[in-house]
Amino acid sequence: MEYNAQIKNRIKRVEGQLRGVVRMMEQGEDCKDVITQLSAAKTALDRSVGLIVSMNLVECVRDSHESGESTEALVKEAVNLLVKSR
Repeated sequence: MEYNAQIKNRIKRVEGQLRGVVRMMEQGEDCKDVITQLSAAKTALDRSVGLIVSMNLVECVRDSHESGESTEALVKEAVNLLVKSR
């Protein structure tokens, strides 16, 4: 699977958020603010996982459909990836 610029930028944004959290911790910021930023980063990661899994699933289903293969195992695998990521 190729990862497009949109996905890479999402991950880079999360990376920046986490660097910001470390900076907040080093500066002794209030724990509520740190948790808020960590939650935002976690949500961004969760959405990125969902997007990557869905993009991969679409690609795999398309390939399987073209070759006449069943897509049931692909869907189960995608669901398992999403469950595992939680």
